[in-house]
Amino acid sequence: MSKRIIGIDERPPLAQFIPLSLQHMFAMFGASVLVPILFGIDASIVLFMNGVGTLIFIVVTKGRAPAYLGSSFAFIAPTLYLIQNHPAGFRAAQGGFVAVGLAGCVVAFIIYKCGTNWIDIVLPPAAMGPVVALIGLELAGSAAETAGLVGVEQVDPRAVVVFLVTLGFAVFGQVLFRGFLGVIPILIAIIAGYLSCFLTGLVTIDQVVQQVTAPSALVIPHFQTPVFDAGAILVMMPALLVILSEHIGHQVVTSEIVDRNLIRDPGLHRSIFGDNFSTALSGFLGSVPTTTYGENIGVMAVTGVYSVWVIGGAAVCSILLSFIGPVAALINSIPGAVIGGISFLLYGMIGTSGLRILVDQKVDYGKSRNLAMTSVIFVTGLSGIAINLGATIQITGMALAALVGMGMGLVFYLLDKLKLTNDRDA
Repeated sequence: MSKRIIGIDERPPLAQFIPLSLQHMFAMFGASVLVPILFGIDASIVLFMNGVGTLIFIVVTKGRAPAYLGSSFAFIAPTLYLIQNHPAGFRAAQGGFVAVGLAGCVVAFIIYKCGTNWIDIVLPPAAMGPVVALIGLELAGSAAETAGLVGVEQVDPRAVVVFLVTLGFAVFGQVLFRGFLGVIPILIAIIAGYLSCFLTGLVTIDQVVQQVTAPSALVIPHFQTPVFDAGAILVMMPALLVILSEHIGHQVVTSEIVDRNLIRDPGLHRSIFGDNFSTALSGFLGSVPTTTYGENIGVMAVTGVYSVWVIGGAAVCSILLSFIGPVAALINSIPGAVIGGISFLLYGMIGTSGLRILVDQKVDYGKSRNLAMTSVIFVTGLSGIAINLGATIQITGMALAALVGMGMGLVFYLLDKLKLTNDRDA
């Protein structure tokens, strides 16, 4: 029996709507609140603006592109640099966020005028498949590190047990659960993993009670205005290359998952505008840049729940959560072993979606160009090669692989036009 699909336009009944929305919110929570922790700012404003940004994105894309906007990791290095070296600190970084977001809106306008046919030229399937796969594969180490399996002096056996319980429920839940339970395996896995923390002693009830009762019942997100400085903006601007590459990759993989060409409808110009307008607004009000989130793409791949109503519900939950201290503290008490167990599967599903593009598009690896293009892109993305733009921006991993793929695609296109290649289509 095939998996029950909840389509993009479908509005589930309330009894299903709430847990499905919570599932999406839980998926993004761990990674999204990590960014404000690194910057030393209020996490509540980030949860608030992530929710607002997601709702803006849904409106801009006419409710046709299922995506949740979470905190972007592309800005971490330049932001930390400005916090440490600029007199205005994080507020100077906010000015950079606004500038990058507005520049992204300009790019969206250019795409609106020029169209998207160029994507098929610079990123043919032999290039797009590995680029999309790298979105998930380069995050694999992050999932293992979050779970406490790597990057520690000694692996805690309790964390391993919790990790395996969480991953096991997520994997086998898709296969064994029936009815509505079959579309919320991620939420069930998180609950099962959290309960196993108490059974293994990784977390105690006293610790959770203390953490939940510490904050006030009602908290107000900390809003603050940016400081605009030309130097800070120049430091931040190269991140635009990273987020544009990331965005196109996310839209392609989401299109593959939901079986609808989101690049054409609602259009890449709309999704880029919604993403970057959210970034500009977040920077203006004191939050961090936003981006379409890989974790939530993974949730869609696992569960078959593509509904923008559900994603909008997750956004509303995030907004409400930003005002309720104890609930946010409870979610924040979920150990990394649980989040890592979920991410382990979600990131892998994104990688598999990239391979699916190669299969669905029937990429012919009898052609030398396809074999070479896929090979070079994979090795570029996984090798650790990096290009440094100034002292603060580093292009590596999927972003660098996408640029390399675009370059190769453009060169092959020009060689075809000059009739110099020996494998071009007649």
